[in-house]
Amino acid sequence: MIHIYGIKACSTVKKALVWLDENQLAYQFHDFKKDPPSPKDVKRWQQAFGWEPLINRRGTTWRKIEKSRQEGIQDAISAEVLMLELPSLIKRPILESGSVNLLGFDAEEYQKLLA
Repeated sequence: MIHIYGIKACSTVKKALVWLDENQLAYQFHDFKKDPPSPKDVKRWQQAFGWEPLINRRGTTWRKIEKSRQEGIQDAISAEVLMLELPSLIKRPILESGSVNLLGFDAEEYQKLLA
């Protein structure tokens, strides 16, 4: 089963969901707004991707954080605390399917690994 995590209103998440639908792949969507990630989720994603790629530094949530707080994110622990507090800070979508883990949406990567 494919599990995809993100925010329904996110344009990148929308593209990923459309791609999955068009390729007739079943998935379970986990919306950060309705079902925030657990510490276990964040630790698993940090192991899969590293903590730095998980933080969306281009988004509105990051820009709203005080500069001193941004600069305080120096390691996996400090990043995890912030991601749990502000799940919309997590880059998305995150896709998990067996041994396949994808961060963000790239149609070619999805095609290569899922179709």
